[in-house]
Amino acid sequence: MDLEVGAIVAGKVTGITKFGAFVTIAPGKSGLVHISEIASTYVSDVKDHLSEGQEVTVKIIGVDPTGRMNLSIKAAVSVPAPTVVEETRRRPLPKPQPPTAEPTFEDKLKRFMQDSDSKMSGLKQYSDKKGSRRRGR
Repeated sequence: MDLEVGAIVAGKVTGITKFGAFVTIAPGKSGLVHISEIASTYVSDVKDHLSEGQEVTVKIIGVDPTGRMNLSIKAAVSVPAPTVVEETRRRPLPKPQPPTAEPTFEDKLKRFMQDSDSKMSGLKQYSDKKGSRRRGR
């Protein structure tokens, strides 16, 4: 069995941790499938996707100097995940908005005066309440 980077081999899940799963691919040879390499979708719990004793197909994506193998299940699967570009093609385009006319100076002035009057009346009510308390003492 040729166990080099890029090889796709069958293996058996021998252990599950919170950060991934250990897979034996040959007698005496095992590697880790990191949680990010289990599926092309978000994986919150490894046990939702894998169980001990399960047969899986993995791709060897790396071997470090100590001989530990990094494995990937999602790289061994031939169906690629949809890319962002493909997803945006499926989404309907937003309907164009009719151009809004820019408000004139008079409209802006009218809006400003209304806001100003409402703020002034609120301040006046607040100061009247505050002043009446002080006079009563």
